Amino acid sequence: MNSVQWSTHTVEIRGDVVTKRYLKGDVRALLDREWRALTLLAAHAPGLAPAPIAVDREAVLPTVVMSRVPGVPLRGTPVDAGRMVAMAETLDALYGAVPYDRLAGVPVRPDHQAGLIARLRIWHGQGPRPAAGTAVRAALREGMAWLDRSGHAFAPDVPGTPVFGPGDGNLANYIWDADDSRIRVVDFEDSGRSDRAFELAEITEHVSGWIDGGLDATAFLACFDLTPEEHTRLRECRRLLALTWLFILSFEDPAHRRNPPGTAERQAGRLRELLG
Repeated sequence: MNSVQWSTHTVEIRGDVVTKRYLKGDVRALLDREWRALTLLAAHAPGLAPAPIAVDREAVLPTVVMSRVPGVPLRGTPVDAGRMVAMAETLDALYGAVPYDRLAGVPVRPDHQAGLIARLRIWHGQGPRPAAGTAVRAALREGMAWLDRSGHAFAPDVPGTPVFGPGDGNLANYIWDADDSRIRVVDFEDSGRSDRAFELAEITEHVSGWIDGGLDATAFLACFDLTPEEHTRLRECRRLLALTWLFILSFEDPAHRRNPPGTAERQAGRLRELLG
């Protein structure tokens, strides 16, 4: 899923400097979110993410230049207890890094709940690819029936105390530095104002979290001191994100797979377990 075919950007690494060039999508919006995140975190949580160096919005391919963070991505290997705790510590620091008065001026991240629910209803109208199996279709129906019943539970704006969210739960964006037993975060093009329960659901339900070893969601979530209201919201957000991933996987073209065969069926089972 890191192939240029699917990516919004290219990355060039030279020594300790990384140059990120935006290829497609609303490139200036992607760039602006990335640059805002890097500058905010440099000011309020230095060392948690790459340091901003330069930005060029008018280039043929709009560009952000940043420092390189040491380490290896978490994606592709089981996240052991030490890395899981380090990741939770990093996220606690990230979520609380930006002061409320600054955070209030940060736009809500893309595909937060209202936008995501609207997108799901559009996808539901399109239906899955013909190749989607019976189990996938059944789970999609169950998921949409749950959403129709529970949509009222999702507040129209960001509920509770807002946090700064990176907006992408891909474990490839969490970089483990074994030298200092620390996790740093990269890729903020979908970042913005969010809430803690939604961001944790974004991570635990991202397909990278379970498809190839990944993350023990129960143990990971136990690292956070959530309020009773957050626990309730987290359950609903996990269902919402799991349903989102089932739609994404159901649209895959069997001739051009991004994930191993059977991933959509496994996701259908995951959604049904969360709905149970």
